[in-house]
Amino acid sequence: MLLRLFVVAVLLAAAAAAVVLVIRSRRTNLHGARETRFEINSRLLHRSLPAVAVVPPGTDGRGRPLLVFLHDTGSDGQDQNLSSAMFAALAAQGASAPDVVFPGGGDDSYWHNRTSGPWGSYVVDEVIPHALALLNADRHRIAIGGISMGGFGALDIARFYPGLFCAVGGHSAALWRRAAASAPRAFDNAADFGVNDMLGAARGENLYARTPVWLDVGTSDAFRPANAALARELRAHGARVTFSIAPGGHDSSYWDSRWPDYMAFYARACRGP
Repeated sequence: MLLRLFVVAVLLAAAAAAVVLVIRSRRTNLHGARETRFEINSRLLHRSLPAVAVVPPGTDGRGRPLLVFLHDTGSDGQDQNLSSAMFAALAAQGASAPDVVFPGGGDDSYWHNRTSGPWGSYVVDEVIPHALALLNADRHRIAIGGISMGGFGALDIARFYPGLFCAVGGHSAALWRRAAASAPRAFDNAADFGVNDMLGAARGENLYARTPVWLDVGTSDAFRPANAALARELRAHGARVTFSIAPGGHDSSYWDSRWPDYMAFYARACRGP
């Protein structure tokens, strides 16, 4: 707990100002939530990157947990997650619903530090402080999750920052057993894969201590075996892992069907005293 408080205090002190844009209307049913689009002027990545903040219905966002949710491949991948299903699931959590920030511009970064930029550090050192300041969220209750590439990124980032997160979620996480089997732009080279090899890291230690971890995958998802293997390794070392398999593939239909489970997990894991 002390480590979490110390790290977050440092991050808040290092935050630069975000440029907040007007709230825009969408055809998507927001179910009473408020959506704000803004830019983060990143010192680490030397560019301005988009982000979306979502505040649950019936609140101004103050004092809520903060969920950082990472997108799949593609620079505009954040919009994949801003579905009516997500907003409905968020609203269903009522007073326990978290504020959510969806950082964009991740392209094919896989959200880890690499030659194209320190993407993992960007999430922790810039996205989180900006979101906390913008939303006045509870800096002691920060969760991280993501879908596919974002699921890998959430799992990878959380293991390098023990004690920072109240919950970690990898949804259809893009995981590989070998560098040669990975997607073409997922890693710079075999050495980069080795540094960020989730399965390899999980074989040696409990990566997340007592932080609740959620893993899920569709029955026909090609990443199912690797996710199952990661769940086994984490459990073998004492991690608090929920591993869920449900009908579906690696697509938005599957993820939309699982949003109620995702939001319930984050709300439950990060519920305040």
